[in-house]
Amino acid sequence: MTNHDQAAELRKRLNRLAGRRAKTIAVVSGKGGVGKSNISLNFAIELTQNGKKVLIFDMDIGMGNIHVLTGQSAVYSIADFFEKGLSLEELVYKDSEGISYILGGSGLSQLIEWDESHLSRWLNDVEELQQQYDFLLFDMGAGATKEALNILMSVDDIIVVTTPEPTAITDAYSMMKYIHTHGGENAFYLLCNRADSEREGQEAAKRLQQAVHKFLGKESFELGVLPESTVVKKAVSAQTPFLTAYPNAKISKALQEAVRIYRQGQGESLNQSETASFISKLRHFFVKGRR
Repeated sequence: MTNHDQAAELRKRLNRLAGRRAKTIAVVSGKGGVGKSNISLNFAIELTQNGKKVLIFDMDIGMGNIHVLTGQSAVYSIADFFEKGLSLEELVYKDSEGISYILGGSGLSQLIEWDESHLSRWLNDVEELQQQYDFLLFDMGAGATKEALNILMSVDDIIVVTTPEPTAITDAYSMMKYIHTHGGENAFYLLCNRADSEREGQEAAKRLQQAVHKFLGKESFELGVLPESTVVKKAVSAQTPFLTAYPNAKISKALQEAVRIYRQGQGESLNQSETASFISKLRHFFVKGRR
């Protein structure tokens, strides 16, 4: 074992002894085209700039695009965990922004079809990663699948991205209802993207909050409004996160404020020692789904 390997193993042991456990966040939307992956990436960057270690799981099955947004090429995806026997840690890619991520690929859709040994290995690897990061952020695919639901019901918090469009709000509500009616007890955080004005975004978020409260009997929390912005298109074309390319743009400032609200509010107030762990919940839902 090299000195580097010994140091890495020592860090893992110390993290286990300290009881370190990353906060888990899923970022979802009811439909595509609302800017979910872009928000996931820039949200993670802002957390990193605040001194947090973040790992993004790109869970947009078959269409993962986090690496495209950063202009980096990644060799592996979660599919290689199953097909090549690689550990999740071997699949972690680190970019120049200090963000770590794992691509989704097509492997996750086969997860519940694997035997107990594969499932156990996957869960053990995720648990190891939880001890190395402050946040695990799951950028989920648009819509809901049986496989994704297990993760959604297991994470600590869910950030729901919508736009002011009525169809986007309706689809976001349907996603929240789907999670809630299947037993999810997560906290919901709302982020309205691509708003023409602060007022428009706030009214859209308020309508969604009221519907969730009235029909689901559940509270949700607003993180803020991100304005429609030409710099996003420019940043995507340049394959550079907008927070990095245009740190003083209105959308960048609004995103920074959303992260601040999340960190100072309910997002970090949860006493994780008093809740079931992400891994135990994930194991429960995956096993339950295989019966």
